[in-house]
Amino acid sequence: MPSSELRLTRKGAERILSGHPWVFASDVSGDASPGATVSVLDHKGRPLGTAHYSSTSQIRLRILDRQAIPVNRQFYFDRIQAAARHREFLGISSGAYRLVYSEADLLPGLIVDRYGDCYVIQALSQGMDRATDLIVSCLVELFSPQAIVARNDSPTRKKEDLPLEKKLLHGSLSDEQWITMNGLRWKVEPLEGQKTGLYLDQRENYVAAARYGHGKALDCFTSTGGFALHLAGRCETVEAVDSSSSSLAVARGNAEANNIGNVAFKEADVFDLLAGYAAAGRRFDTVILDPPAFAKSRSAVAGALRGYRDINTRALKLLSPRGILVSCSCSHHMAESALLEVIARAALDAGRSMRILERRTQAQDHPILLTVPETHYLKCLVLQA
Repeated sequence: MPSSELRLTRKGAERILSGHPWVFASDVSGDASPGATVSVLDHKGRPLGTAHYSSTSQIRLRILDRQAIPVNRQFYFDRIQAAARHREFLGISSGAYRLVYSEADLLPGLIVDRYGDCYVIQALSQGMDRATDLIVSCLVELFSPQAIVARNDSPTRKKEDLPLEKKLLHGSLSDEQWITMNGLRWKVEPLEGQKTGLYLDQRENYVAAARYGHGKALDCFTSTGGFALHLAGRCETVEAVDSSSSSLAVARGNAEANNIGNVAFKEADVFDLLAGYAAAGRRFDTVILDPPAFAKSRSAVAGALRGYRDINTRALKLLSPRGILVSCSCSHHMAESALLEVIARAALDAGRSMRILERRTQAQDHPILLTVPETHYLKCLVLQA
């Protein structure tokens, strides 16, 4: 059972009652051991639920349940099983998907991604780090995986005073991991790849982009070739650009594994490349913009807005008549309305008139909680000139 009782200010209690699972340090009275499970009370001593405590993060409490409950192995087993059943309900048949998405699966601070028989976990809070052995035990019983890997190298762990590490927790990894996603084969590097191995959140957007893709395509920030390889079957040629030579090496291997020969990979700075192509009068029928998060904090939003406007303006100058632009933002600090305004201004700067074909978000295995806006981070807009 919870080891301590902590009281909240009126503001902190109202936040919990509004449906948000985070309580900030300024709204918590008392303390507990790092990662402890605690009982949460409002300013009048009335129970509000059970939470994980962090001794260092500004997010001091993460609510696990609105009742006083034991947070033991059975708790993690039931929550992980419920997350798996939700993916079954969604009909997800991919060989790679997110099994547990933190707050959205009522396990705040925990990520679990599945790549075939390999499961990759990220413990992003002191509480989930402390519970790692229980979580691994549950995954083994539920899924009998070949391997379970910890990708605890996210900068978020620094705020929790947790070490950055990557290690095998269970089983063994084969020399090469390959999975099938959207009918294509992909190499996965659980210990070394981007995020936990692949960008799973764009899985459904890859398919949407391919529906509209045509002619000559330019995929900016291609990483391991996600958009580029999906576009290859619909486009005459695809130029896939990234500044990371290691990511491009994996992308080339993915193309070869799928016998795709009409994608040319180029190592370059995307901003410089777009400016050079515009000056040279290059034109593309399909352009993909999937940059890394420009706004990793609220204070970075102003600079990010300039970055998104600049890159979209440059891309729009390359777009052929009736061409398709797919423009993404993976920062939860960037609201969809802000991205729409940025692209509208970019269209004016570029002298283009654009219509919106689709307004999309992250794949369904990354659920969005209505009362937790941070769970909605990926925006994907499909537009036509």
